[in-house]
Amino acid sequence: MKIKSIILLSLAVFSASIGVAQDVTPTATFINDEGVETESQSDASGQAPLNVTFHANPVDMGELSPVYEWHFQKEGEEKEMMVRYEEDTEYTFMESGTTIVTLIVKLNDQGDQLGPYPIKVTVFESKLTFPNAFSPNGDDWNQTFKPKECQSIVDFHAYIFNRWGQKLYEWTDPNADGWDGTYNGKDVKEGTYFILVKARGADGREYNIRKDVNLLRNYIQESTLNN
Repeated sequence: MKIKSIILLSLAVFSASIGVAQDVTPTATFINDEGVETESQSDASGQAPLNVTFHANPVDMGELSPVYEWHFQKEGEEKEMMVRYEEDTEYTFMESGTTIVTLIVKLNDQGDQLGPYPIKVTVFESKLTFPNAFSPNGDDWNQTFKPKECQSIVDFHAYIFNRWGQKLYEWTDPNADGWDGTYNGKDVKEGTYFILVKARGADGREYNIRKDVNLLRNYIQESTLNN
């Protein structure tokens, strides 16, 4: 799932030489893991791929032609990843860990500036686990076989096989619906099938998962009996 965040810094400075107050007034707006747009003035965090758009939002710059510098640096490292020179810039974070994105606004040739103003962007470590069984029987519980936990997965390919090694299903989006227990549009029999997963997390972790998949058509979720 493509997730998007908008970071806006909030700052103000008074320039005696110009006699006006220059403002850069950002907010932080992002789509969280539940797909809900959230606005915040705090640091950004989420799972990879984490798409962030940085806005400086300048106000009262008058006749100034400010130069915007966005400095990207991994936390704990001396060397910068890159510098972007634009009022708004967008970047997709694909690696887990924390990146400090610092804005400096240069106002003129005399050295007047706004900043530095750091923003901390944290990408979560990866997780990928699967259940042992599912029950595609129309009771609205466990109708598809898909990851039980899925976080910061940047590369994914999964296959479902029957006991004879015949491939029944494959998918490349871990956030998709997964396998519904059919092959060529028809229900397969209840029994044991097999999944093979090759995936990679934002933290560089490689996932090579091989396990049984128990398809239970006659299973009834206990909570449905209590309704």
